[in-house]
Amino acid sequence: MLLIERIKNLTFKRKAIAAVAIILLIFGYISLSNVNNGLAAQIADNILRPVLGNSRTLALESWYFNTSDSINKMEAKYQKPSANIFNPTFENALLGPTIALDKNGMTLHPLTPTTSFLPLPAEGEWQPIETPALPQKVAIARTFVRPDPTRDYAIVSLVKMNMNELSIGLQAGTYYPGGVYGVYGKGYVPPQVQQANSLVAVFNGGFMAADGHYGMVLDGKTYVPLRKNMATLLIYSDGKAEIVDYTGQPLPKNVVAARQNGPFLIQNGIIMSFDNNSTDTWGRTTTNSMYTWRSGLGITKDGNLVYAVGNSLVPSTLARALQDAGVINAIQLDINPFWVRYIIYDSMGGGKYDYYPLLKAMQNGGYAYLHGYNKDFFYIYKRANS
Repeated sequence: MLLIERIKNLTFKRKAIAAVAIILLIFGYISLSNVNNGLAAQIADNILRPVLGNSRTLALESWYFNTSDSINKMEAKYQKPSANIFNPTFENALLGPTIALDKNGMTLHPLTPTTSFLPLPAEGEWQPIETPALPQKVAIARTFVRPDPTRDYAIVSLVKMNMNELSIGLQAGTYYPGGVYGVYGKGYVPPQVQQANSLVAVFNGGFMAADGHYGMVLDGKTYVPLRKNMATLLIYSDGKAEIVDYTGQPLPKNVVAARQNGPFLIQNGIIMSFDNNSTDTWGRTTTNSMYTWRSGLGITKDGNLVYAVGNSLVPSTLARALQDAGVINAIQLDINPFWVRYIIYDSMGGGKYDYYPLLKAMQNGGYAYLHGYNKDFFYIYKRANS
């Protein structure tokens, strides 16, 4: 009996030690989130998820981000939001209004700011950005909007990309999303694009396979099997793209890449409803009430791409920002502060580049996209005939 009691006590002690370790880990994650988003993100993906499981880690993340949003809401009562969100490196690359009116395939009509707030400087005004790959041409332009009438601090930055001048490509990461299936990618922008000095931008892809098992196919290689009844971004051999409803149909022969990341945000110009009927509808965000950094990609009726990224968003407000920019079909991409990235590349010749993030608050992953990154991403480059 004494031996049994000792075993029971030992088991209890081990459980207690494990519980304390988990609590310390959780508090460490919360503390790091306020100091180092990158390390906190790595802890969440590589430690908390294996220990706590996806659902418990999601609950922790949801609590943390919603608490942060509540704090932001309180602070917003006492301080005006700032429009000074873009990387200052951009300022020297902005094109003048004469160039902006150049009719080379991309309209830049001003967007109407929400009537809920007094407009911020340049809110809704497109500002073209010159890139060395396409000098004196309107290839990409930026602006920002505030789509949530209850949150004046929720600012969504938009980048419009002229697909008459640009092409889009997709690259798999060195591990994600296919690593769980034993299928690994290169993780860097193709050397032929780098050496041609034609790279313009890179932005984040979608979720890891564990968060929804959304499909990805590239150059005939399946990294994650495509799921039926999902919005699917298709990239064609000519560098154009579209977002379609994948129902299991064979992909056209000229499709070189396909990426899914949940259902449509916008379909045929209509913002879709966001509910919790499916536990993996939004990957990590099984609820539409979690306010966090989100990103998305949409296509306008004339075939141009729009990337959106912003703080304190839910799927519906992300969709509203994309719709404001003229998008007719859109999907959500990756979420949370460390994973949302849009990097501008300036060619220095000889396949060398300077690179900088769109926003001050954004991670600069420019080096990794040229040499090897563990997650999938999209890259934008000069069309061969431009």
